Amino acid sequence: MLRRTSACALAAAAAAALSLAGGLPAASASTTTAPADAAPAAEAATTITYNADQATEYEAEIAAGVQVWNDSVANVQIEEAAPGQRAEITIIATDGWPQATLGPVRPGGSARVEMGSQAVDEGHDVTRIAAHELGHSLGLPDIKPGPCSSLMSGSTAGTSCTNAVPNSAERSRVEQNYGTGALGQVPAAGTMVVDGP
Repeated sequence: MLRRTSACALAAAAAAALSLAGGLPAASASTTTAPADAAPAAEAATTITYNADQATEYEAEIAAGVQVWNDSVANVQIEEAAPGQRAEITIIATDGWPQATLGPVRPGGSARVEMGSQAVDEGHDVTRIAAHELGHSLGLPDIKPGPCSSLMSGSTAGTSCTNAVPNSAERSRVEQNYGTGALGQVPAAGTMVVDGP
């Protein structure tokens, strides 16, 4: 799994390995590191994996919800786990109301998302449900009642709301949850958030 590693550190390690293997002269290896006065390289995004094998009837909507988050934030990305790989987020289909573990889930951690058919049967948008529940896994609480423009307002926005995109405050909070420093190290709450009416 990809973890936070700077591009400069990776380039320096690759050059050093090539130098040791005889692929590059030692002088070439040292030229691949950034100069001391260069701007620091952007950190790689934290990668969180998910498995939706137990929610195949919602596969397209879950993939769309994942893509919404990947397009909305830069420092955390959600990817489908490879077969046999342990996923941080397990997504299942249930008969009740949607619910999820309140994160932020960390690499190696564990969170559960339940795609409850009760909300779907009442007419709530399935992609919005998926993106909303993934928002919980990324550390966002419910904002209820709330407007349709707030993804985390959930069911209180009504069945006519199809907005699956987090607003700027929600995006900022997730960026903080996975950033560097004290805010980025907040542990996951680990409680289940039920998104019933």
